[in-house]
Amino acid sequence: MTFERCRTPYEPFVADDQLRVPGVGGFHGIAKRRALGCPHIDRGPGHEDGQATLEMVVSLMVAFSLVFWLFELCMLTYTCSVLNDATQEGVRYAIMHGTDSSNCSGPDTQCINQTPYSNVQAVVTSAASASLHNMSAMTVTVSYANNTAAIGNPVAVKVAYIYVPYVTLPGLVNAVTFASQGDILY
Repeated sequence: MTFERCRTPYEPFVADDQLRVPGVGGFHGIAKRRALGCPHIDRGPGHEDGQATLEMVVSLMVAFSLVFWLFELCMLTYTCSVLNDATQEGVRYAIMHGTDSSNCSGPDTQCINQTPYSNVQAVVTSAASASLHNMSAMTVTVSYANNTAAIGNPVAVKVAYIYVPYVTLPGLVNAVTFASQGDILY
């Protein structure tokens, strides 16, 4: 087989169509060079050795950041859901333990559990313990409209909590507040 010439890494660029191989058609680039019998072009040691490692490190950092951020977002959402349910549990307890109840919680004189309504707060704290977080920083506020726990009057429970993330990542809101309200039934 005869050929006109091979490219070397030190020569100026020679277009592939200038490399003519009699009887060898359809080859381009490296395949054509191999068909011509040209030597392998070695760029020398260390030119691309760290490229794959660097790409892997950057990819893993981005992937792990996304996974941790997603985990933290899921935990924040779960905690918000649990705290919202806890405020509703507090309102349920308060509306069922009005002045007509034997275990009354409210501002009335006949109620055994007056300000700060520790029975309602205990119900909220117990329900909030399912959030897998330390609830000691949670603030529960119970307010009775018209300063009475009589039937038909509204009661409101408000929970304020500073969310403490497992992994501190930018972009997450720490302070969450939930409120629930209902009318006293019993």
